[in-house]
Amino acid sequence: MLLNGDCPESLKKEEAAAEPPRENGLDEADPGDETTGQEVIVIQDTGFSVKILAPGIEPFSLQVSPQEMVQEIHQVLMDREDTCHRTCFSLHLDGNVLDHFSELRSVEGLQEGSVLRVVEEPYTVREARIHVRHVRDLLKSLDPSDAFNGVDCNSLSFLSVFTDGDLGDSGKRKKGLEMDPIDCTPPEYILPGSRERPLCPLQPQNRDWKPLQCLKVLTMSGWNPPPGNRKMHGDLMYLFVITAEDRQVSITASTRGFYLNQSTAYHFNPKPASPRFLSHSLVELLNQISPTFKKNFAVLQKKRVQRHPFERIATPFQVYSWTAPQAEHAMDCVRAEDAYTSRLGYEEHIPGQTRDWNEELQTTRELPRKNLPERLLRERAIFKVHSDFTAAATRGAMAVIDGNVMAINPSEETKMQMFIWNNIFFSLGFDVRDHYKDFGGDVAAYVAPTNDLNGVRTYNAVDVEGLYTLGTVVVDYRGYRVTAQSIIPGILERDQEQSVIYGSIDFGKTVVSHPRYLELLERTSRPLKILRHQVLNDRDEEVELCSSVECKGIIGNDGRHYILDLLRTFPPDLNFLPVPGEELPEECARAGFPRAHRHKLCCLRQELVDAFVEHRYLLFMKLAALQLMQQNASQLETPSSLENGGPSSLESKSEDPPGQEAGSEEDGSSASGLAKVKELAETIAADDGTEAGRHLCKELGGEAVGSISSTAFDIRFNPDIFSPGVRFPESCQDEVRDQKQLLKDAAAFLLSCQIPGLVKDCMEHAVLPVDGATLAEVMRQRGINMRYLGKVLELVLRSPARHQLDHVFKIGIGELITRSAKHIFKTYLQGVELSGLSAAISHFLNCFLSSYPNPVAHLPADELVSKKRNKRRKNRPPGAADNTAWAVMTPQELWKNICQEAKNYFDFDLECETVDQAVETYGLQKITLLREISLKTGIQVLLKEYSFDSRHKPAFTEEDVLNIFPVVKHVNPKASDAFHFFQSGQAKVQQGFLKEGCELINEALNLFNNVYGAMHVETCACLRLLARLHYIMGDYAEALSNQQKAVLMSERVMGTEHPNTIQEYMHLALYCFASSQLSTALSLLYRARYLMLLVFGEDHPEMALLDNNIGLVLHGVMEYDLSLRFLENALAVSTKYHGPKALKVALSHHLVARVYESKAEFRSALQHEKEGYTIYKTQLGEDHEKTKESSEYLKCLTQQAVALQRTMNEIYRNGSSANIPPLKFTAPSMASVLEQLNVINGILFIPLSQKDLENLKAEVARRHQLQEASRNKDRAEEPMATEPAPAGAPEDLGSQPPAAKDPSPGVQG
Repeated sequence: MLLNGDCPESLKKEEAAAEPPRENGLDEADPGDETTGQEVIVIQDTGFSVKILAPGIEPFSLQVSPQEMVQEIHQVLMDREDTCHRTCFSLHLDGNVLDHFSELRSVEGLQEGSVLRVVEEPYTVREARIHVRHVRDLLKSLDPSDAFNGVDCNSLSFLSVFTDGDLGDSGKRKKGLEMDPIDCTPPEYILPGSRERPLCPLQPQNRDWKPLQCLKVLTMSGWNPPPGNRKMHGDLMYLFVITAEDRQVSITASTRGFYLNQSTAYHFNPKPASPRFLSHSLVELLNQISPTFKKNFAVLQKKRVQRHPFERIATPFQVYSWTAPQAEHAMDCVRAEDAYTSRLGYEEHIPGQTRDWNEELQTTRELPRKNLPERLLRERAIFKVHSDFTAAATRGAMAVIDGNVMAINPSEETKMQMFIWNNIFFSLGFDVRDHYKDFGGDVAAYVAPTNDLNGVRTYNAVDVEGLYTLGTVVVDYRGYRVTAQSIIPGILERDQEQSVIYGSIDFGKTVVSHPRYLELLERTSRPLKILRHQVLNDRDEEVELCSSVECKGIIGNDGRHYILDLLRTFPPDLNFLPVPGEELPEECARAGFPRAHRHKLCCLRQELVDAFVEHRYLLFMKLAALQLMQQNASQLETPSSLENGGPSSLESKSEDPPGQEAGSEEDGSSASGLAKVKELAETIAADDGTEAGRHLCKELGGEAVGSISSTAFDIRFNPDIFSPGVRFPESCQDEVRDQKQLLKDAAAFLLSCQIPGLVKDCMEHAVLPVDGATLAEVMRQRGINMRYLGKVLELVLRSPARHQLDHVFKIGIGELITRSAKHIFKTYLQGVELSGLSAAISHFLNCFLSSYPNPVAHLPADELVSKKRNKRRKNRPPGAADNTAWAVMTPQELWKNICQEAKNYFDFDLECETVDQAVETYGLQKITLLREISLKTGIQVLLKEYSFDSRHKPAFTEEDVLNIFPVVKHVNPKASDAFHFFQSGQAKVQQGFLKEGCELINEALNLFNNVYGAMHVETCACLRLLARLHYIMGDYAEALSNQQKAVLMSERVMGTEHPNTIQEYMHLALYCFASSQLSTALSLLYRARYLMLLVFGEDHPEMALLDNNIGLVLHGVMEYDLSLRFLENALAVSTKYHGPKALKVALSHHLVARVYESKAEFRSALQHEKEGYTIYKTQLGEDHEKTKESSEYLKCLTQQAVALQRTMNEIYRNGSSANIPPLKFTAPSMASVLEQLNVINGILFIPLSQKDLENLKAEVARRHQLQEASRNKDRAEEPMATEPAPAGAPEDLGSQPPAAKDPSPGVQG
């Protein structure tokens, strides 16, 4: 299919001509063809099918696409149930071998219906190892232990436990299920008001996990490697197997395949044993000798293939689980071998060499990027290398801290050691050689790597050709921070002084510059808002830079220009950098700033810089607008003079501008304001030719908004201002003064705009943080650093509607406590040796969370302490301290330290001295605190019920701490084109063009898959939106399948109890209900509620939505009492968080009334509906549709109540002989329940096709009469005029297309 970049953003390089995108169905279009200025590219050639002939099975056909590589067919065959046991084969077409790495389209004669023969190849040692490893992977394919242990990018998913297999098929079978009795009672702990928060249900046991045993042991034999005389017979290696029937056999892997030999454990005899069966595949050999293996292996492969592929594909970055069940440790030859060979040789199938990470990272950046196919290839390569590099760097960092890597300077003290492993350079986060002495010593050395990583991230995103950064990964493990970097070629052979040709190695004393670096960095200065500036070096010479002084430029031996040490890419944050003699603006002073921080490397976030500049831009445009109107006015009066353009006449003239510009003043901050501002900008630009225009910008730009250019709007920051040790030349004093002012304004902007803006968004529920991570994310999106958390909480406390921010306050306090505890834990762990690790961690957790007043730490048992205490060696590995100071910590001391840390770091006063006081005062949950601290520090605890509140025994024993994982920060390369498609798709959806939106988003999904592979966070968002669109368009099956993928992906990539996963579960439940899978819908909603309780607790605005969903589904299956429990809880939560007068609350009252009606309790029903009616009347007025609907419903209820009363009176009067008319109690129809579900989830149906839009006006009237009749027939066609309940989660763009409120004018044709 041919596509032109549908939105101009997707044409990064080429300017799109103003021509509507053409759909163009010709395959011949040359990818580089840019005649129209629009890129026309073949994104997907049509696939074709080939026939595969493999030995021993029926031929089968396989769908392939021309851009696939031959290698991908190999992968498919190694995964298929009937060919999975082959790894060493080649594919032949008409007798010619196909090259592994060639694309299918380049293979001559390959076309629809070609026959590919699978030909077995002779083994080599490497191929034999790959084969054994593959067989082991097949045997372990259902075993979750790799996911629990966090290895090989495996991660957990529990969806299949709640859906009983795949959703797609079951939809067809269960059609008749509408009213079959199903058990709806949730476990006790899920019901509203329950106090217990069990941990075990977090990871339910999956039926498939009790694996079928195929073999008892499969391991490398002790007779390896084969002696010379056997090598010459073709022996490659020997295996030892114990079958399920307890038969011990020894197997030879030879070049021709696998056969039994006559060796035993103590006697080597390589001669073949009987049966003399030579098999090319180990699986076939084992099938011959073990009937159990044959039977179980077949069943296992069936199950493996039935699982959803998303449950087994590897994720791009490792996800760790903070809990795990007790697992048996089984023998595993490959795992054992991996641990002891450094796994470098054949790990990535690159023959016999370690990877040159730097070369790979830089070469992928140099790939061409002129058109879409090239960009896709490039982004895919960049992403793949980054995820491999991150995995290798993480393994290396752990090896360094565990003491398994030799230092390159072994004679120096531990803190100063540096390491090289697998072509990656590792350094520890300590202040070596007093490098950071002026900046805060070790504390500064600890934050510098993350600042540097942010810099690398930013320069990578700007992506300037010719400028190179190092691969950088920051790993926190066992209390140490390790920085892993790729190595610049040649840097180890020479001194740093000689190699740095740009920047400074001593924080600004000696500074050098270089014209090529200035030219490259100049290109980044606009997007990064960095000012090109002069500084003085130690010889008082002026040196020109376009970055901070610490940023160093080194030309590697490969001739590339590298920049490193990007820790001050962004301007300093003056609120945390007291400078003698500098006053901060009064907003800052009022908030108690500047405060001295622990280090002087605090900088503003990039998001803040961008927000500040945008804010200034709007200001600039408003001023310009005023000036312009005035100028026009004055030109009319006195064409000759411009003098009266002064501020005095500003007020008088601003009353009568042309209408639209007046609007721009009120709208300044909104998006439409921006559009008008852009128009204005064009007017000004057009005027720029005239003296007047330039004069105008001079008057405004320079002074008013801090722009650096006097003729245009351009704000940039000098990152060296306020750097200790940096001096500026005399000639730049004015510029420096302006820059200082700009930094002060930015610091004030953070306090006066961004933090209040965040609190306001939380008030209006525009953002809904659910746990610490989501809160941190919304803060960072607004450019607020975590060190401002105390300030955010203070503002929440002072807010007039304090109780509507309860959830934010609770999350914030929990985050404050766990972050403070994490800071303490870090130094605590550095003093613990490896053998005391689990004891130390469990002791820390007891002091932190257990109510037991005096937990005692268990030191390693006495009989194991060696008699000779060795003298302390100077160069122990970093993680091998041998003191036991950690054992004396007490809960009182820890909590005192936490409160102190909260005060020192976040400037917030915690009012608690023990964990129980904290829980009591702030309404926290201990289980939530355990989750937060474990995620932040990498602890993994045993999955069991902890008695936190017992005062008789501590909650944790050392057996409860299973593992400690690294916490990894790395660069996330983006798929730019895919993202642009996704955004334009969202925009289309919001304008109401669902079909077009759907196509664009499908395209985005293809591109995401192309770049990221199958698993990624962004792909997940794409799938969720697609599912929602298909649902709105009435295609429930498609919605289900996409949403199922979204849930699986969210579980695998974000974590099984991440707030995003909870959201995905809710959406999936809705689509299940619409497809009449009621019991599945309920179990999914119960799962979501359980996770929500664990992650936060009950009192959260999101819980109201969840409970409304559960209540409605229960109402639908006629569980009225249960339904009321959930709906009334939702009503209480909504009332608290939205205020008693909100429309959401009215809707909640209505839902409760409906259930009371079904129970024939009309008095209660009337009471609730009246409440709802009152809200509608006051908020929307008498004539609004909602108000009318409500009053109709009230009448109907009253009639039913009267009828019931009559009947009752009749019975009282006449006893049993009364002739009673049968009572009509309405069981709700599924359709009406679904309608309400759609309303509360913010889903509105709007007309779709173009034709609809033309005769819409006529339609709308006609449809309203037909509505009742056709409601159940074709729901997706009808424009329901419901109030768009903004209940959909904020990230669901497309949940409330503006068109839906009033279809006629809103949808543009």
